[in-house]
Amino acid sequence: MAADIVPVLMYHHVRPGGGMIAATPEHFEDQLRWLARHGYRTLSTDEFTCHLRQGGAPRRSVLITFDDGYLDNWVYAAPLLRRYGMRATIFVVTGWVGQGPVRPHLGDDRALPETPEHHECERRIDRGRADEVILRWSEIQALREQGLMEFHSHTHTHTRWDQLDVDKNAHMQDELALSRDALMRNLGEVSDQLCWPQGYFDADYIRIAQDAGFRHLYTTRAFGRNRPGSDPASIFRFAVRDTTGASLGRRIHVAANPMLAPVFNGWKRWKRGQTYVG
Repeated sequence: MAADIVPVLMYHHVRPGGGMIAATPEHFEDQLRWLARHGYRTLSTDEFTCHLRQGGAPRRSVLITFDDGYLDNWVYAAPLLRRYGMRATIFVVTGWVGQGPVRPHLGDDRALPETPEHHECERRIDRGRADEVILRWSEIQALREQGLMEFHSHTHTHTRWDQLDVDKNAHMQDELALSRDALMRNLGEVSDQLCWPQGYFDADYIRIAQDAGFRHLYTTRAFGRNRPGSDPASIFRFAVRDTTGASLGRRIHVAANPMLAPVFNGWKRWKRGQTYVG
């Protein structure tokens, strides 16, 4: 039986202590364990976009995504995904990714690197110390070769140009060109998948992204349905909290239920004063 709706899960960090937009390794493992026990399949973006185009994804399907490309995705998330035979997608800020050898990860005998909480990561990036908290191209390539994760654009600098006194459209065109160039130089290919920095987009940005070759555009909007025939320029994702597998399972059940989902989403949009349709 094919899925009517495929939920897309949004993560940022998996790190000890949890924190803002972070799950502990224990909770992340519990979430993966729940998915595995209940027969869920984690899709590739090719499988997911095929679902949007024509359907056919297995009934119990999800797409797991990570934003920004933090080092803890290599240290903690990837080994746990491997343990449960799951896959994920990372949207990387290409201007933050550096060079150097791969670092230790969960399961190594070596001491694990520091994986700071979110605000500390932001501070280090702002100070030019992104390599301390962000993936390296060597780690990205290793994960691709293992078949664990795929990597797509999250722009080049993650800047909210709409909040600055500049020509935001011109800067976004440059962002996407630089991101495409970095992905091509380091990975040898660029997909048509793009995640908006800090969730912001407008009609101009959608046009610019599509002109640059990006067709599938991922939002931070949680209350909509990713169904066959849905607009690929408005892919809905919900944030996964630092919570148990059972709790995540309840959220997935609501998101994937063709009767409950529109009621829940409509109520949430009304409650938050949102007017977009999904």
